[in-house]
Amino acid sequence: MLSLTAKQLDQWDRLRLVIAHQEQGNRFYDFRDLIGLRTVKQLIEKGVPPNRLGRAVAALREKLSREDLPLTELRVLYDGKDVVVERNGACMEPVSGQFVMNFETRALDQRVRVMPERGADAWFEEALRRETDRTKHAEAIEAYERGLRVEPNKVDALLNCGTLYYEQANFEKAADYFRRAIGADPENALAYFNLGSVLEEVGEFEEARRDLRQAVRLDPSYPDAHYNLAFVCEKLGAFAEAREHWQGYLQLDPSGPWADYARQRLAASKSKSAGK
Repeated sequence: MLSLTAKQLDQWDRLRLVIAHQEQGNRFYDFRDLIGLRTVKQLIEKGVPPNRLGRAVAALREKLSREDLPLTELRVLYDGKDVVVERNGACMEPVSGQFVMNFETRALDQRVRVMPERGADAWFEEALRRETDRTKHAEAIEAYERGLRVEPNKVDALLNCGTLYYEQANFEKAADYFRRAIGADPENALAYFNLGSVLEEVGEFEEARRDLRQAVRLDPSYPDAHYNLAFVCEKLGAFAEAREHWQGYLQLDPSGPWADYARQRLAASKSKSAGK
């Protein structure tokens, strides 16, 4: 309905801009949440700072909870300073509840203004939008990198940008972004997993094993980390360690997409041990 991606919804949920309801393990949004999601989308496109955005969305939801307003009667606006909701020609600032001057009139009084700098979160959301279209991955990378100039240690942006470079087979750039993510968050299992996977791809197996071991240490319940570590261990001839992680993968994801292959490798490894 709103042309949003799962990544966008997850990011906004983490920022507590619009939080999905939970029922029997399923996430869902009600009608007022849809208004909030539309608000978030419009304001991020205008470059609204996240903290101001959070206050505006919360205030809007609170006011809507007291009045049943059709979606078509609301219009959300932003001029670089104020977030307002317009209804029937009247503009109200959601946080204070005060009515404000019409934007068209204000524009006459403020002909000269410096446009606000787009923040790291806005660039991140722009990159996520671009990422949904495979033909625009170069534009997504550019958006991630522009956001990282504003906030160099934004881990999600570092990981996503590195993944895009990995998909383009630019392993050197991918590894650089994953190392930066580790520097920003040394306890991030996904960053170690991604770096280990890149190093395995370029044949640096010992280094790959080191980083994949760290990914498993940080998150023992990460099935893909066990799988990749088992794969690398076999290439290094470390069959006992490989067996440990084939078993770990199967315990965590017995019906996963690579479960049959893991069982084959585990059986082959046991056969080699029996033969000795």
